[in-house]
Amino acid sequence: MNARQRMLSPGLRPMVLAVLLAGAAGAASAGLFDDEEARKAILDLRARIQASDDNAQAKLAEQGKGQAALMEQVQQLRRSLLDLNSQLEAQRTDSAKMRGTQEQLARDLADAQRTLKDVAKNLDDRLRTLEPQKVALDGKEFLAEPDEKRSHDQAMAALRGGDFDKAAAALGVFVQRYPASGYSESARFWLGNALYGLKNYKEAIAVFRALVTSSPNHPRTPEAMLAVANCQIEMKDVKGGRKTLDDLMKAFPASEAAAAGKERLSTLKG
Repeated sequence: MNARQRMLSPGLRPMVLAVLLAGAAGAASAGLFDDEEARKAILDLRARIQASDDNAQAKLAEQGKGQAALMEQVQQLRRSLLDLNSQLEAQRTDSAKMRGTQEQLARDLADAQRTLKDVAKNLDDRLRTLEPQKVALDGKEFLAEPDEKRSHDQAMAALRGGDFDKAAAALGVFVQRYPASGYSESARFWLGNALYGLKNYKEAIAVFRALVTSSPNHPRTPEAMLAVANCQIEMKDVKGGRKTLDDLMKAFPASEAAAAGKERLSTLKG
């Protein structure tokens, strides 16, 4: 292959050869061109071939540059997509961590609220034990200090348990310590009963009579008078017992104690 053929693009070479052959054949048959004209024609044809070849090469190069630019854009898009995907993954991770932190904070807050509620309840309970408490007893209501109520309840528990010694001692202390207590009449009445249980009739009579004298309108007063009569009868003072029962029926004729006294009176002799 000569230099001229190498200069031609593959697509133009057959066409150029055909033109050359046609030109050569025309010149030989007609004898119209001399050597100088033939040389000019060849040079002109060569120039046109070179121009066509250069144009083709330029187009190919331009296409190559366009493809390269397109590939670069594609690569940039790919890199952008990868960066965006990385950012999304990072955001998902951060969101998951944030949700975990928020859930933990919510749990901690709930625990703190429960603890605070328990502390408040315990504090209220403790304060309640230090505050006066409302008590309803023997038809009246009053306020009692915590120690006062506790002392009374412990003494009554001993009495209900049949421990008359302990009950008498506790109730005696209570009456002295809390003379103005709302429990005072009840405490005196049950102190007399504890003494009666111990067969200490004389002291029992003194306690019962003190209740009758200090609180004649108390609901326990009729029972206290009946108890005095019972103590007198136990001490063989039947005459004194009869008188006390008569006084009971006169002072409180409609009371249950008076009905019981009347029945007791009917059994007495002497």
